[in-house]
Amino acid sequence: MRLEHIHFKFIGKHTFARIMHHSHSLIPTSGDPMAFEAFWRKLGDKCTIVISGSDLMSYLSDMGNVCWFLVPELAEAINNLHHVVDNAVSDGRHIVIGTGSTQLYQAALYALSSPGGPEPISVVSAAPYYSQYPAETDYLRSGLYKWDGDANTFDKNNGAYIEVVNSPNNPDGTIREAVLAKVNRSAEGKLIHDLAYYWPQYTPITGAADHDIMLFTLSKCTGHAGSRIGWALVKDTEVARKMTRFIELGSIGVSKESQLRAAKILGIVSDDYPNFFEYGRRLMSERWNMLRQVIRQSGVFGLPEYPLEYCNFTGKFTNSHPGFAWLESKEDEDCEKLLRAERIMARGGRRFGADAKYARVSMLSREEIFNIFLERLSAIQGGSISNGKHLGS
Repeated sequence: MRLEHIHFKFIGKHTFARIMHHSHSLIPTSGDPMAFEAFWRKLGDKCTIVISGSDLMSYLSDMGNVCWFLVPELAEAINNLHHVVDNAVSDGRHIVIGTGSTQLYQAALYALSSPGGPEPISVVSAAPYYSQYPAETDYLRSGLYKWDGDANTFDKNNGAYIEVVNSPNNPDGTIREAVLAKVNRSAEGKLIHDLAYYWPQYTPITGAADHDIMLFTLSKCTGHAGSRIGWALVKDTEVARKMTRFIELGSIGVSKESQLRAAKILGIVSDDYPNFFEYGRRLMSERWNMLRQVIRQSGVFGLPEYPLEYCNFTGKFTNSHPGFAWLESKEDEDCEKLLRAERIMARGGRRFGADAKYARVSMLSREEIFNIFLERLSAIQGGSISNGKHLGS
């Protein structure tokens, strides 16, 4: 646990914000999704579950299911939610549960690459790709697969590959399709679709995604990152079995307490729709409007523009409002350094396989932290950058 989080726990969020405002501390802009906290606080005890000391003691949940540690209540809640939002086909799919989508990503790589061959299978994703893909892929130093960088520059003649399609894409919020499949529909190519942000608060729902492996996570859907629940919708039974086996060997399943909490929360979202997603969409729209105003006034940065599209969920035309902002320095300076000079912590473009003139900042922090972020960002003005000096430095 980071030191600032320990302080925050005991001094309270408003005091913490005041300290951040008056100090030289860096504003954290990681992906911790605290923006929706206020919505859930207003619900009070509606999300409360009671678990007695004799409950949930067994490893087992449903031995008739491929994913035998998935509790039936969560399976039902996941199916219901996808039916309500219509963002993914869940009927006839195996649901594999994991400790967040990070574990499921590793499980999918294992399932698609085993039993293995003479060389590790290349894992690629189109740049800018999620910054953690390289580390997560190579962390175990598996002989089954290896990170091979940008799908746009990958030599598909090298044989087998796994392409990770992140849509909406983290960090730039764009809607993605497979790159290599367009060029060569080789039987040796396999796909993982990371759809963590394909929810109505972030992007128009233009259709139900229907892919072989689709990854989702509670943290980005509802903001409950601490429960560490992710799920995969998987077409192929053998792939689902291998993913389940990977998780079984790593953690002998997933916490039933977390699963039941997730089932309760997802049930409320489904039964009371569109309240949560409307709240989230409104909040993200407001934040993006404020950010764009600051960016226009600064003249230093650029932001992606997103097309107006019809959302099947809301029944309206709307733009995307991603969970991250992909800032670009108009003067081709190191964007991460520009932001750090104003005490804003960002993740630089090179970590995403892109140029250093880009940086990613979060749009999902608590309101008071987001406001301080905008205030500090507004201090960076065109013409104020000279010999490394910035207004407010």
